[in-house]
Order: sequence, then structure tokens, then C-alpha cells
Amino acid sequence: MISTENISLAYGKRVLFDEVNIKFTQGNCYGVIGANGAGKSTFLKILTGEINPNSGSVHIEPGKRMSVLKQDHHEFDEFAVLDTVMMGHKKLWDIMKEKEAIYAKEDFSEEDGHKASELEMVFAEMDGWNAESDAAALLSGLDIVESDHYKLMKELNGHQKVRVLLAQALFGNPDILILDEPTNDLDIHTVGWLEDYLLNFKNTVIVVSHDRHFLDTVCTHVADIDFGAIKIFTGNYTFWYESSQLALTQRASSNKKAEEKKKELQEFIARFSANASKSKQATSRRKLLEKINIDDIKPSSRKYPAIIFTQKREAGDQILEIKNLSKSVQGKTLFKGLDLFVNKGDKISFISKDSLAITMLFKILMGEEKADSGEFKFGQTITTGYLPNDNAKYFESNDNLIDWLRQYSEDEKDEVYIRGFLGKMLFSGQETLKQCNVLSGGEKVRCMLSRMMLAGANLLILDEPTNHLDLESITAFNNNLQNYPGTVLFTSHDHTFTQTVANRIVEISADGFVDKLGTFDEYLESKEGN
Repeated sequence: MISTENISLAYGKRVLFDEVNIKFTQGNCYGVIGANGAGKSTFLKILTGEINPNSGSVHIEPGKRMSVLKQDHHEFDEFAVLDTVMMGHKKLWDIMKEKEAIYAKEDFSEEDGHKASELEMVFAEMDGWNAESDAAALLSGLDIVESDHYKLMKELNGHQKVRVLLAQALFGNPDILILDEPTNDLDIHTVGWLEDYLLNFKNTVIVVSHDRHFLDTVCTHVADIDFGAIKIFTGNYTFWYESSQLALTQRASSNKKAEEKKKELQEFIARFSANASKSKQATSRRKLLEKINIDDIKPSSRKYPAIIFTQKREAGDQILEIKNLSKSVQGKTLFKGLDLFVNKGDKISFISKDSLAITMLFKILMGEEKADSGEFKFGQTITTGYLPNDNAKYFESNDNLIDWLRQYSEDEKDEVYIRGFLGKMLFSGQETLKQCNVLSGGEKVRCMLSRMMLAGANLLILDEPTNHLDLESITAFNNNLQNYPGTVLFTSHDHTFTQTVANRIVEISADGFVDKLGTFDEYLESKEGN
């Protein structure tokens, strides 16, 4: 369907791809993974022709149509929403416009009649008469209400534009669908709709995403970018991660015989295939795992940060009590009447249709904002570690990373000690001498995590902790929080993160709040049942 031949790309001495030969076939969904900076989005741009490689070529099967999720949110500002979606199928859209121009002629000739007739035939063959209704159905599925379908794109907010551009990419059943971070700005229900859509999609999908639940649900294969090469592995992200970790463990185990290792891998594949049967994945996709060749399972060379939260002091029984807390901004109520008693060991996921509500709640608890009414009180033994959504104010100086982190160490100021916490987050050697005001978004979050580990708090408050992190950091973060003995208050759009960490869900809104014990999936099921 689409393949690459000897694709190479380098920026100066930095080689992103070196003679990459890879094929993507019909009926499969490929999740492109790799560490930050590995070239995931760049590779997609090579496939779409937006970037030319230094050498090599991309081949698309003749007659096949490619559709791409556009990243420029202003490209279609002067077009109506419904038209923007239909423009996703360029050939169909061009025919529609050509027909309109012919029919609008005042001196309509016999030749125009023949041309219009030819266009009508092609239009009908392309199912053009259903174009508007199909586009409207996609918009509705992505939660764009009908009253917005005829507005200009510039009248929509950023979140709505993302959804319209996603509908544009999906429109017209493309043969090859390329999606770069399609779940950004989508709520949990819309992500579920997209998962179901892609599960029923019969053509080729190539996707980059940091949402592990999404990758696990839709992907039949993983395309792993590592050391300038791309290797395709059968299975979803979790299968790739767990199998590569098992292979890594086996490689380190010199006393195990080859037959034992082979049996262990076979048992792992069988276990994973059985579990897959309980998921959304279609039977045909599950069978891919059952046919996998054990030799395809290789250890990953990926480095995972050591995110290890410890408590310098164990908390007492009094953690946090919130009474009748309310907050409005510019006349808009974010939440009201919030009453919570936080128990020792609670890992509470806060959810809301308005993310500002949770950010504001966390800022109130951290003393950065004041509530309109109500009060809260931490227990005497409580020490907090805070990861804000916006961390810009922490990185305004030109300190290097060692000096930046040293200022947050109350006791030990020794450079070796400080470097140890930076090293856990994969900052080593000359990287620790970087100025903190030139860091990328992901690097800033990793510095903030170093700061939190240094503090040794017994209550963590995390506002969208997976933002800007790569899959390796998200996975390490996720794994440690599951074992963290303290209390956690957090919000995250990462389904897997929330499902595996939270033991209590609190939904807040302008109308009040809902407080439920249990996992995130259990909470979603209870809402569907109502």
C-alpha cells in the first residue's frame, strides 16, 4: 500500500534515518513510537511529502488516496466547517466546485451540458450525493453540534478546530490515513468514538500518539524508531513494551537455556493473546499475536528514567479535609460546594469537563489562588510535592540544571548528590550544564520531577503530569505511582495512567461534585449505566 526505499535524513551530523526500508499494508494500523527527538513526526512528514529526505523515496500503490491530519489550525479559517471536512477528499471537492461553476454560467452551452453530465457520473460513482450527510455524521461523532456545521472555521475555538480537522482526515474513506497525535484535545468519550471508528476501518492507518490506551486499542503493529532505523513488530504498544522488557531480562540471564527462554516467550504470547480477546480488538487482530515468530521479539535499547518517589516522613492519619470549597473566574463558576475527606493512601483522579476547574483547585490547595468560599486543612505531618500544568515561572533564570535543582535541596547541596537526581531523569554529563531557560517542554517536566523526588513528599499533587513526556517517561512515571506508598491527587487525560493509578474518582463541575471509590473504568461504566 505504502512503502519507503532507502530513506535517509540527517541534520548536520545528527542522523535521524539511515536507509529505512519499510512497508505498510492494507488492513493494519501502525503505531509509530520512539523517544522524544527520534523523528516520529518527521517520518510522517516524509511519508506525506511535506519533507523531502536526503535520499531515498516513498512509494504509494497507484490509485490509492492518502489523507493526513492537518496541523495548521488556521489554514481553513475562511471556509465553512462542513466544507472544510469535505475538502479532505480533494478530487471529490474539486468536482463539486467545477459542477457548481458550470451550472452557475449564464451562457450554459451544449458543451457545458456534456461536461456537467460527465462530472455527474464521476460524482455519483464517488458517492458524492452522500458527501454532506457523511461529513455531518463525522462531525457529530466528534462532538461538533449541528448548529456549528455552517459556521466559518475562524468562529470555532482551538479544541473544536482540532475535531473538524480530524473529521476532514477521516472523510471519504481514504486508503491511507496518517494521524499525528489525533487524541490531543479530545475528551475520553470522543477518544472512544475514534477508537471504534479505527477498529472498523479497513484500510491502512499510520499514527503517532502518546496515549497508550489508544495505541493498545487500535494498533495491530508497532513501528519502532531507534538508532536511525525503523523496525515493525506485531502487536500493540503494551505487547511491544512487555515483550521487549522480557527479552531484555532474558538477555541479562546467562544461566537460562535457549529452550527455557523460548518456552517463556511462548507462554507470554499465549497469555497476552488470551487477554486481548477481552479487549475491543477484533478477532483478526488478536490472531496476529498468535502467529508471531518468537525471533521477532527483541530487547529495546530505549532508556527509561528512574522516577522513584519516596517519603522522607510517613504521613499520619490526617491528610486533607476540604469543606464547602467554591471558585468562580470572571463570573463563570468552576466548582462549588466541594466537600472531601482525603484518606491516607488515596490516589484520587479529579476529572472535569473544564480542565481549568481542576487546575484552579490545585492552585488553591498549593496557596497560589484563593477560594471564593469554603476552607481546607492539611494534616500536621503532610509535606506536598506539586507538578503544575504550567511550569514557566520555575525556569526564568539562566541557571544551569545543577544550580537550578540545588536551590530546592534543603539539606544536601553537594554536586554529586544533586547530579544523582538529574541522572535519574536521564540528564548526564554536559546536559546538566544546560541553562534552564532554554529547555524543551519535556525537559522542563523531567526537571520538575527531579525536584519532586528530591523533596520526598508524602502527598503528591499532579496537574496533567504526562504532558510533554515521551512514552518511556510516561511508562516509568506510571509504574512508580502505582507503588508509591503516599497519597496522590491528580488529573490526567491519559486513560491508562488514570486507570492504573487511581483508586478513587472525583468529578467536579459548576453543579457540584461526584465522589466514587474504584477505578476509572468502573466509574465510566457506572456513568454509562445511568
